[in-house]
Amino acid sequence: MSDASCPSPSPSTSPSPSAEASSSPPSVMVSGGETEELWKEVRQGLQRSPPTLPPKLFYDARGARLFEEIMRLEAYYPTRTEIEILRQHVDQMAERAGPDVLLLEPGSGSGEKTRLLLSALESPVAYVPVDVASVQLATFAQEVRRDHPSLEVLPVVADYTRSFPVPRPRREPRRSVAFFPGSTVGNLEPPAARAFLAHLAEETGPGGGLLIGVDLVKDPSMLEAAYNDPEGVTAEFNRNMLRHLNRILGADFDPAAFEHHAPWLEAEGRIEMRLVSRRDQRITFRPGLEDEPPFHLDLPRGRFLVTEHSNKYTLQGFRRLTEAAGWRTVETWTDPNEWFAVQFLERDP
Repeated sequence: MSDASCPSPSPSTSPSPSAEASSSPPSVMVSGGETEELWKEVRQGLQRSPPTLPPKLFYDARGARLFEEIMRLEAYYPTRTEIEILRQHVDQMAERAGPDVLLLEPGSGSGEKTRLLLSALESPVAYVPVDVASVQLATFAQEVRRDHPSLEVLPVVADYTRSFPVPRPRREPRRSVAFFPGSTVGNLEPPAARAFLAHLAEETGPGGGLLIGVDLVKDPSMLEAAYNDPEGVTAEFNRNMLRHLNRILGADFDPAAFEHHAPWLEAEGRIEMRLVSRRDQRITFRPGLEDEPPFHLDLPRGRFLVTEHSNKYTLQGFRRLTEAAGWRTVETWTDPNEWFAVQFLERDP
């Protein structure tokens, strides 16, 4: 669970390499996100033990609204902690990035963090938000365009965990800097996180930069409280994934037949979001693809689906991960409690 959004994969906007400097919504470049590819990913996950589902399925329109509510909960510390770090240190972060940069944001949302950074940067050349939801992406891109009329906004519809095209701006940037807030890197398993960070290193090129948020290891009771709020919002957010699957892949989940559980796994260093079956049940998927028969998933009572991992890191452990992906740590900012960190990383020139 992270506040860099990953909405439902449903791109529908015609591709275009760039946005015109006008009041109309910026054009959106479309890449990937087809039903067949998504179904293949879901089916492979369901055949694992335990069955797993990709976290990007949290974020249909209702899921995005629920997560906005989660971010306002008292127990959910990551968002407000990271925003406070940004507010206090964004000028230093912008100085590290330098002038005339292309800012690339994989999994872009619509939040305060992006606005804080864009406002602090010196004469940025272009902003490239990447997300799988074309409507939300176009709306946010239009808002950025309105607030920064001299900034070229080049949105890309894509699953940012895979290869995606980065459009070229009209003006040549001095360098590219990726912005990946929200501890979203923790939703990837360490090998996948390393591969993703290496991909960002390739996309930003020699001398490129990366401003990234990371949720740090802390008291397990605090971690579990953040993902098991007494208000039940996270539970509803978790079960909403099943409604989303019913709609886009023809499944027949009964969300009420599942219980939300998110334990801290000490040995693995992560929170594991689960949906536990309350009874013996068979789930059928009919994704509506040619030559694709129905797929059945049998879940006895007590069996659970894994919907997300949220890996937590020490600063030393995260440094090892990023160095293995080709980055070096330039500067680290934390809150006074060291619950969360924002780091600026660089590739060698």
